[in-house]
Amino acid sequence: MTALDLSSPVAVVGTGTMGQGIAQVALVAGHPVRLYDAVPGRAREAADAIGARLDRLVEKERLAGADRDAARARLKPAESLAELADCALVVEAVLERLEVKQELFRELEDIVAGDCLLATNTSSLSVTAVGGALRAPGRLVGLHFFNPAPLMPLVEVVSGFATDVTSATRAYETARAWGKTPVACADTPGFIVNRIARPFYAEAFAVYESQGADPATIDAVLRESGGFKMGAFELTDLIGQDVNESVTHSVWQSFFQDVRFAPSLAQRRLVESGRLGRKTGQGWYEYRDETGAVERPEPHTAERERPPAYVVAEGDLGPASDLLPLIREAGIQVREEDEDNGTRLVLPSGGQLVLADGQTSVEFRDVVYFDLALDYRRATRIALSASQDTSPLTLAEATGLFQALGKKVSVIGDVPGMIVARTVARIVDLAHDAVAKGVATEEDVDTAMRLGVNYPLGPFEWSRRLGRDWAYALLDDLHLRDPSGRYAPSLALYRHAHASDKREGTAS
Repeated sequence: MTALDLSSPVAVVGTGTMGQGIAQVALVAGHPVRLYDAVPGRAREAADAIGARLDRLVEKERLAGADRDAARARLKPAESLAELADCALVVEAVLERLEVKQELFRELEDIVAGDCLLATNTSSLSVTAVGGALRAPGRLVGLHFFNPAPLMPLVEVVSGFATDVTSATRAYETARAWGKTPVACADTPGFIVNRIARPFYAEAFAVYESQGADPATIDAVLRESGGFKMGAFELTDLIGQDVNESVTHSVWQSFFQDVRFAPSLAQRRLVESGRLGRKTGQGWYEYRDETGAVERPEPHTAERERPPAYVVAEGDLGPASDLLPLIREAGIQVREEDEDNGTRLVLPSGGQLVLADGQTSVEFRDVVYFDLALDYRRATRIALSASQDTSPLTLAEATGLFQALGKKVSVIGDVPGMIVARTVARIVDLAHDAVAKGVATEEDVDTAMRLGVNYPLGPFEWSRRLGRDWAYALLDDLHLRDPSGRYAPSLALYRHAHASDKREGTAS
């Protein structure tokens, strides 16, 4: 099954930001495009707005003038649904209410030809439920574009329970022909991206709610240590707190209030107060004017401390093994000791520096935890975690060590799993769970998370880098300390972690 021929008309119903974006994508790809909106005059306004954006593309030399003129000639507002009768594809981008979408597709089914492909751009509703109102639900597919549609490369192609393979394949190939990167996905709450991305927000909010760190510090650690483009607080301010919470609530409800997807009470209070982010001038941060200039407090950064003269490395530090050459390059002596399962640095004070593992500092005599980094050489900030019982000398030595490596240091509360480590572990777990349940392939999950939310690595890329049992071990320890079920590793992650033991001949 191939993509739609470029001579085939494509219709977009709903002319808000997303509808206009999808129409522009189809138009620039070469299709005749019809625009329809239930509000009189909106389709014409949308056509004018798209034309203006095409003009700007010409000004920026991203589109030839002749191609702009040809595209404008192919764009037609429609005054009624009946004018979409000859379209080969109709994409809806209307209100996110199931009954509204169902009624629209029921009307379209009586207008368009039997081989017309019907697509919903829903981000939170069940594609199966939308298609359930149709006589022929096999031709309905989800085409979930990301905003802004002309710029974002990812399209989730979602097959409902009744979607025909031929319909899904044609939609997939058409999206690819439009210059997008499609990923195939089963109809599951949140699809790929909105399902697997929940911990990125949830764990940041949880650290904040436990008074482990303030939003500016958490965001700085996610960016400067985790390698994420934006922190969770600034990103939700950009998305809109109401929009982000609505997606979280929808996924949580759709999974029968599974605690792994539970919404944040702190975010709920923010929404109730009307502090929705950039669009209202205040969210987690304050925004001064329409340019979005942000009033963001400085993240916590520790004062300068003297580095230790030496460290003793017990084991290879696992995912943090790149620290050892960095310490040597900084002129600090590294004494290595072979230890079975050793993954710690012993400081001159006798205190230990340990990579976040899901345990808490207060459980041990004198331990400072340090957070996971995407790349310890390139990271510009490292978070440390200590309890009230941690020796001040040990914390000072740990701080001085990372400062000697050129890192800013943020000291947070005694938070098990810290910030980056627990976030990445939960993302990896949800990814394994999704693949095990047939939602998507590993490759498509990694592609979706890199392109849809700009993660520095896909979950399976991260999993391979960190080791087969790293995420499982961290979550298992977290689950012991918070037995609510939020951190209970999935069966899929358990199988993944223990499969390596079998291959290596080790009893599990």
